Amino acid sequence: MEFNISNGMKTTLEITVGKEDTARSYGSGAVDVFATPAMIALMENTAKSVVDEYLQEDFTTVGIAISTNHIKATPIGMKVKCEATVEKVDGKKIEFKVIAWDEVGKIGEGCHTRYIINVEKFMSKLK
Repeated sequence: MEFNISNGMKTTLEITVGKEDTARSYGSGAVDVFATPAMIALMENTAKSVVDEYLQEDFTTVGIAISTNHIKATPIGMKVKCEATVEKVDGKKIEFKVIAWDEVGKIGEGCHTRYIINVEKFMSKLK
């Protein structure tokens, strides 16, 4: 099956850091700043959003790899933007460059890989 996904496709998502997004809430740290797991979730969601509209109804993508650096802390109440760009498409495997910024500057960057799946077939393998 062919998917109309190509290098250079990108999108940006934005959130406002809430208490639920903090390291303390995630259990990944003891301070009330934007958690690394929350940043990674935003990166994954942004990458997923790039390709969602190009997939048939029975298909989605799942994350299979991520390598990221969280380089700066962000306080509660600050906005964070994430941009994901398709870097490589190899059949059903899609590699993305992901970058996150808060209102002051870059806070994280990395590479994320997603794989296109048929939802029904994927879920049937779990039974």
